[in-house]
Amino acid sequence: MEISRIWQWLNLPVCVLLLVKSEGSGFVPITYLEDAESKGAVCLDGSPPAYHFDKGSGEGVNSWIVFLEGGGWCNDVSTCLQRKDTRLGSSKQMDTQSGFYGILNNQQVYNPDFYNWNRIKIRYCDGSSFTGDVEEVDPINNLHFRGARIFEAVIKHLLAKGMENAENAILSGCSAGGLAAILNCDRFKSFLPNGARVKCVPDAGYFIHVPDVSGTKHIENFYKGVVETHGSAKYLSKSCTSKYGAGLCFFPQYVAQDIATPIFVVNAAYDSWQIRNILVPGMADPHGSWKNCKENLSNCTPDELDAVQGFREDFIKALSGVQNSPSKGMFIDSCYIHCQTGMQELWFNPDAPQLANTTIAKAVGDWFYERKPFQHIDCAFPCNPTCGKPVLNVKAHPEI
Repeated sequence: MEISRIWQWLNLPVCVLLLVKSEGSGFVPITYLEDAESKGAVCLDGSPPAYHFDKGSGEGVNSWIVFLEGGGWCNDVSTCLQRKDTRLGSSKQMDTQSGFYGILNNQQVYNPDFYNWNRIKIRYCDGSSFTGDVEEVDPINNLHFRGARIFEAVIKHLLAKGMENAENAILSGCSAGGLAAILNCDRFKSFLPNGARVKCVPDAGYFIHVPDVSGTKHIENFYKGVVETHGSAKYLSKSCTSKYGAGLCFFPQYVAQDIATPIFVVNAAYDSWQIRNILVPGMADPHGSWKNCKENLSNCTPDELDAVQGFREDFIKALSGVQNSPSKGMFIDSCYIHCQTGMQELWFNPDAPQLANTTIAKAVGDWFYERKPFQHIDCAFPCNPTCGKPVLNVKAHPEI
């Protein structure tokens, strides 16, 4: 019995590798946009921006998905310095290959509607969800706050590589990249041909404005710092900033109704990152009493679960700018997870999460091609039996 169990564990890495090989697009090499440096479009450390590009084929040759990588934010010089010499602040530290899965997969069986499109992943190294633009370089720490310039430089580069002939285009992204897809949605469309079908699919980017369990405005103050540090105001919704001020306009709930481009929100109502960092950040739980609950909602005490259910109610209220609009869609499940479109087992697999008997991939595809609208909000935890997958490794999405 023990020998058999040991043999199973020894073979587990082989099984995982075979699964990745069968379900993925393989690894796509990195491209450094060296000429962007002359435009000042650079990472926090001054290195050039980077992206990965898997070309489309056949009927998808004039269709494009631009996926924005996530990875949190920095809200002052100190936190930006912490990122500066990592992959989240320097292209010098990035992996030179990236696996393309989920919405970026190039196999029809795993990505039916978008497999043969041109698929691009833009790497994240500015810490502002691609909104920053400060001309002056920090003279002491050599920090560059140029996220908005990175976005524009890469998009213009892709236009020259064929996106200027796009018939279909999607701006997507996960986490901070999902927020970037919301904040840059109309801007993205402005670069594309007038006749193109252009839409946005943010994933796990709908961060909401609520106090933490101690009553502190932690995420509000944090986002205010991001906007001030990076000079983001000029790239946020003008109608929003005139009403609420720039800091609040980093929250999707205040800008969603002003987005003219069709948008489809993919998010968990119990977003694991938001519950861990917005509802119960470390400073609001100094003794770690929430530890078991934050690891698995099934471990929550009745009082903790009441707070978590309250977060879900606030999340649903924050979606009002997306609801009841024929051009907007949503897939809001009750899974305890963060980011779903880039993970094959969550995007399109036999056991992937479903709403209305529909996977995320099918819902997004039907909505994009206008085969049928999709606006569904899941019932409350723990009602959905398809939410069986583990929480995405939070190390990929830094705490704030």
